[in-house]
Amino acid sequence: MLSGDNFYFIFQLLKNYYKWREECPEVSADLHPRSILGLLKAGYVGVLRARDPTGSKVLIYRIAHWDPKVFTAYDVFRVSLITSELIVQEVETQRNGIKAIFDLEGWQFSHAFQITPSVAKKIAAALTDSFPLKVRGIHLINEPIIFHAVFSMIKPFLTEKIKERYSLTIAGHLLLNAERHKNKYFYFGLYSGPKKRIQQ
Repeated sequence: MLSGDNFYFIFQLLKNYYKWREECPEVSADLHPRSILGLLKAGYVGVLRARDPTGSKVLIYRIAHWDPKVFTAYDVFRVSLITSELIVQEVETQRNGIKAIFDLEGWQFSHAFQITPSVAKKIAAALTDSFPLKVRGIHLINEPIIFHAVFSMIKPFLTEKIKERYSLTIAGHLLLNAERHKNKYFYFGLYSGPKKRIQQ
């Protein structure tokens, strides 16, 4: 049963979310699948059919499938928002949250130029206290050196809790929530294995 503090927290989170949506019309003005159909067809985002060992839903974002000449950073951000609004309806996802894997293979300067300080701040706001979905982990794989400059823009806006949940790929598999689950690994084979494991 939820306590008064929990009700207050949830209510405040929802208020923050709708305030964020009002302040980010570039992303929230057209939250319909047709607005991101091109990115969906390109295979930019996928959802693993199996949850990770902690019960979290796992989302895959593949940068190589984002053509920055066709889609803006706001278009890409909209994909995440629509996907999150759909999966947050699942009770188990509400309870166990999500983990996001960003496959940065193919990251180029043309992608980096899309992430302005303004965009970085809006991304950070959504990750921290403006969306009613728990982000349990953020994992970057195939990370190029030029990505560090972009992440350095986003990082100052993130809470310490979110920073702790950021990690890199280690020895071919993902270490999930390293502080709490030091011996639990989610093998990258779930992503690189049979396509049936990923829902496009």
